[in-house]
Amino acid sequence: MSWVVAAFASAFFAGITSILAKCGIKQTNSDVATAIRTCVVLVFAWAMAGISGSIGTIVSVGFF
Repeated sequence: MSWVVAAFASAFFAGITSILAKCGIKQTNSDVATAIRTCVVLVFAWAMAGISGSIGTIVSVGFF
């Protein structure tokens, strides 16, 4: 799969997730809903990094 297809799929699913999440939590403040969604995304991102075995390469990331 090319990176362009992956980028479009990511944008599409992010939009759908946002819409469905807002429909499901109508009485919740949008800032709180965004924070909850962000936490869920972080958990899944770390899980995928662990499953793929690339979590050990975090030390090679250059921040500066």
